[in-house]
Amino acid sequence: MNGLVFALWTLVRRDLLLAFRHRGELANPLLFFLMIVSLYPLGVSPEVDLLRRIAPGVIWIAALLAALFSLENLFRSDYEDGTLEQMLLGVYPVPLLVIAKILTHWLVSALPMLLLAPLLGVLLSMPPAAIAAMELTLLLGTPVLSFVGAFGVALTLGLRRGGILLTLLVMPLYIPVLIFATNAITAASAGLPIEGQIYFLAAMALLALTLTPLAIAAALRISVS
Repeated sequence: MNGLVFALWTLVRRDLLLAFRHRGELANPLLFFLMIVSLYPLGVSPEVDLLRRIAPGVIWIAALLAALFSLENLFRSDYEDGTLEQMLLGVYPVPLLVIAKILTHWLVSALPMLLLAPLLGVLLSMPPAAIAAMELTLLLGTPVLSFVGAFGVALTLGLRRGGILLTLLVMPLYIPVLIFATNAITAASAGLPIEGQIYFLAAMALLALTLTPLAIAAALRISVS
């Protein structure tokens, strides 16, 4: 047990160090998210009522595209230098190692978006209740994006140009998250309860955490073999 915990911690620490050594790649998804949201008031209209209505969709479409942008290299470097093959041949459960890698990816890509999102909510003239709902939906929804996207990455890992195929594979699976998250923010803006949407997002996050690591591990074995 201690060996497994040490192995997971070592993997998380290694991936965090690699991420901070490549700060340019680390900042790209966050800048992408910031640029998409900040361009809407310039490209559509600075009218407050219009921005308030479109804000939930703008924030979540930007988060979804930024997540796709950051997923491409999730397993790529480990696949190319042979680390992934050693992980698959090792004694530790691969699904747990996959969870550790996705957790690290979420910490360096999605967590900065959660911290920046309230400022963008103010830029889009969102009321405080909607900003709070947006933070809650991002907290529950972005792990689903990471786990589902990681499954697509694992399936396309052996392909040289799998980026377009990855988008086609995972984009339809992101739609339920997009619908419930934007609906929750819109309801919060109107002063309506959002418990139902939040429960659905929490259920999707729990299912993604428990089921997708097994599928990702199987997809990685297929790609490596």
